[in-house]
Amino acid sequence: MRSLILLLSVLALGGCMKVSDLADGAAYQLRDAGVLDHGRTERMASRRLQADSFIYIAQGHFVPPGSAYPRPNVVAEEAFAGFVEYFPMVRRARAPTGLEEAMAQAQTAGAHYLLYSRFAAADDRIGTLDEWEDQQALDRLGTDRGVIQLMLIETNTRYLVDTARIRSRGGFMTFYDARPEDLLGPPLQDYARSLLGLSP
Repeated sequence: MRSLILLLSVLALGGCMKVSDLADGAAYQLRDAGVLDHGRTERMASRRLQADSFIYIAQGHFVPPGSAYPRPNVVAEEAFAGFVEYFPMVRRARAPTGLEEAMAQAQTAGAHYLLYSRFAAADDRIGTLDEWEDQQALDRLGTDRGVIQLMLIETNTRYLVDTARIRSRGGFMTFYDARPEDLLGPPLQDYARSLLGLSP
């Protein structure tokens, strides 16, 4: 009788949801609980772009306060990696640049939009034995956190199409030897999807 109830439960669940939906739901719950990496994007506008939009990606010179020192152009690099899957015409600046210089580069390249970013905050917590030996502070143990800010600007009119803030935090299953910049890829890819109107 017990195995029959179990079999009926599995069949009922299988009829309601696909296995991929169950896996996505479980991953979402694990991220929300802090077990896996988690990123949350706050957009100020809901405008969508066409898939053939030409986007130029650049990062500002701003270095986040604190002891974390991410690679100088890491946000632009991660944004490019996330956007290139959804927007075929994407280019990025080779190094951090000011907003006016980035706008000039985007216009010279013939881009429709400039995605200008900066790493606003980064908290690199203790995640390895070497880091523990260097710092030896219990309050520094834990998962990394980061905040990046994005501005999407139309190059012809200089109209601010969208602004977004992405807050990311590491998970307890993935915090070993991680850095705040390691958390940027998935939320930036989700942002690219949202610009096309696709659910993240």
